Amino acid sequence: MIEPAADAAAEVEDTVEEEVEDEVETDVDEDYRLGKKAVAAIFFAVDTNNREALVEAMEPLHAADIADLLEQINAFDRRRFIQLYGREFDGEILSELDESVREEVISLLNPEVLADAVRELDSDDVVDLIEDLDDSQQEVILDALEDVDRAAVEQAMSYPEYSAGRLMQREVVAAPEHWNVGQAIDFLRGSHNLPDQFYHVVLVNPRMHPVGNVTLGKIMSSPRHMPLSEITESSFRTIPVMQPEGDVAYAFNQYHLISAPVVDEDERLVGVITIDDAMAVLDEEHEEDILRLAGVGETSLTDRVIETTKGRFPWLAVNLVTAILASLVIAQFEATIAQMVALAVLMPIVASMGGNAGTQSLTVAVRSIATRDLTGANVWRVIRREVLVGLVNGVIFAVVMGLVGLAWFGSGMLGVVIAAAMVINLVIAGLAGTVIPVLLEKMGVDPALASGAFVTTVTDVVGFFAFLGLASALLI
Repeated sequence: MIEPAADAAAEVEDTVEEEVEDEVETDVDEDYRLGKKAVAAIFFAVDTNNREALVEAMEPLHAADIADLLEQINAFDRRRFIQLYGREFDGEILSELDESVREEVISLLNPEVLADAVRELDSDDVVDLIEDLDDSQQEVILDALEDVDRAAVEQAMSYPEYSAGRLMQREVVAAPEHWNVGQAIDFLRGSHNLPDQFYHVVLVNPRMHPVGNVTLGKIMSSPRHMPLSEITESSFRTIPVMQPEGDVAYAFNQYHLISAPVVDEDERLVGVITIDDAMAVLDEEHEEDILRLAGVGETSLTDRVIETTKGRFPWLAVNLVTAILASLVIAQFEATIAQMVALAVLMPIVASMGGNAGTQSLTVAVRSIATRDLTGANVWRVIRREVLVGLVNGVIFAVVMGLVGLAWFGSGMLGVVIAAAMVINLVIAGLAGTVIPVLLEKMGVDPALASGAFVTTVTDVVGFFAFLGLASALLI
């Protein structure tokens, strides 16, 4: 009797697992990096309320992978998962979560579990965690910290958003500038409160001013009598606490920094920024530029319909205005179009080619501005290059469209008109795609946010006006 019962139980379990796998395929992509089997095991443990199985399935997973899983599943499964996972919840998971999901997860966590999770984090991760939360949730997390850690987080929160003060961590390994390697090694081995991960020992003078960085590799490979001041990094530089985080990320990328000390207005050491945080800022800025070029702003796959609609509506409205302007240009040549229907057929080609060429120049310009490669010293050279590129491409496609116009409509003059319009519009597209973002940046307006609408307007208006104007003068 025991064996059939066991077989039946195994059969039921296999059936449930198959159903769970089917459910996972609909909720989580097949190519999800955790693997379908691992995700199926997690869902099965949640569905059967088996905490031990869930903990076992989650054991080998990185915090970033768990965060990805939480972001991809629906709110109902997220609640069940968090309630079952309980005290195993790691603070690193919170720091990896998307902001749109993080607040919900924090509200679902037991206060004791949340407190334990937050205490595991470095001060910069705690700041990143709470800066987007409402006051009540911020207070819950701050109450979970020890007094020293709370003071460090509150001081970091007193700095402006998107500044180095918000980005830095307060846990710094510093040593007097007169120490040698042996003293530094003895100090490191005897310390009980070192950060979990660090790359440099910061050398400071008696006034706590940073004067150099020494890598751990140099310390371990140098003789004990070697003064630390003789093995410092040549790339050493300090970061002002009020410096915008975009400038911080640029410095890390430009000078190949691994970590950099942060100083206050009196040049005293107050924290350190590490490469992972700087590169996270760089990634966020790149992503933000891409989204803004598409006119969608900050968005997430977990945003609700109303939030997504509000984010996209303004730029769709701007696009409508630009389309109306282009239509007004077309309306001025209504009689010309009525006399020659072929013009209506060919008009979209001129505008489309100009719009695409303008977008190409615009993307290059915005990216160069963001990386600070496009400056006052080379701006005219870049503008000249983009105009010449537009001219060359315009001539090539003008020949193509001239032949198309001749073969399609049997009119050589029509081919000449569309060819000339193509050249004019591609030259203007190259000019507008470079000049407009540069001017907007000079005016203090984000070129990634506003350039697209202006460039599209210019290429549409110029394209239609050149094509229809030439047609009126030469064909009608």
